[in-house]
Amino acid sequence: MTFNRRQFIKTTIAGSAALTAAGYGSFASAKTEEKSVAGKAVLNISFQEGTAPGETLNEKFDFMEAHGVAGFEPHGKALLARKQEMRDALAGRNIKVSAVCAGFEGFILSTDPAVRKKCRDTMAELIIAAGEFSSTGVIIVPAFNSQVPVMPHTQETRDFLCEQFDEMGTLAQQHGTTVILEPLNRKEAFYLRQVADAASICRDINNAGVKCMGDFWHMTWEENSDMGAFISAGDHLQHVHVASRKRRSMPGEDGEADNYVNGFKGLKMLGYDKYVSFECGCQGDRAVVVPAALELLRKQWEEA
Repeated sequence: MTFNRRQFIKTTIAGSAALTAAGYGSFASAKTEEKSVAGKAVLNISFQEGTAPGETLNEKFDFMEAHGVAGFEPHGKALLARKQEMRDALAGRNIKVSAVCAGFEGFILSTDPAVRKKCRDTMAELIIAAGEFSSTGVIIVPAFNSQVPVMPHTQETRDFLCEQFDEMGTLAQQHGTTVILEPLNRKEAFYLRQVADAASICRDINNAGVKCMGDFWHMTWEENSDMGAFISAGDHLQHVHVASRKRRSMPGEDGEADNYVNGFKGLKMLGYDKYVSFECGCQGDRAVVVPAALELLRKQWEEA
């Protein structure tokens, strides 16, 4: 066969042009889709009960409404003990219950069946209450480091955990809410430390009632990338906690360390529209520090 150099070049150029055009079309389509999803993302800020200044729930909610805070994250035990007070305080307001922060007793990875049963029973109470308030879910940690004796870190333990959360998730679905797995840093919990670990459990269970969350404070110590951590969760991401990144205080109280832009980019890529909830202490005057923290988060959300 005679090699025709000129024809080869023409064919190569034409082929390259076609591939480039096709590739550009795919790239452009992907970028359009990414922008479309990002456009659905909303920064819905939520406060735990101790975040806003004020002596009563009504005073705290007045402050929250005045500053555009959309969600309230009650502790589980407070919710069960003060249901009517919370209903009355929320009535007619633009504030919704976001997640319910724990409040269960015992722990699901205990080697003692009685302790595990206490965890399941109290979680059931919390799930039902969360459903009554149209909450996004009940936050649960499989085991804290202080909780012993505990099951070993094995495949059998993971399988058991998936089985237990599948049951809780089914109950949660029946009540219009979810169970939310929270990864913690290694100083607080041995079993679940990264968002991707929690997300993989959600995927294995494959139950719409089982979700996960990310906490910027814990992520500071466990994640290489805030964005990557959130993206790894995908549709399983149900809640986010935020705090300053050195002392777990109000965002902004640790200066330049309190940068959430990378994580917010990940949330925008997911089209995240649930809650980013304050779980933190406060070093200064709440009447001054809390509005400043809100301004910082909103500014960084826009930057993302």
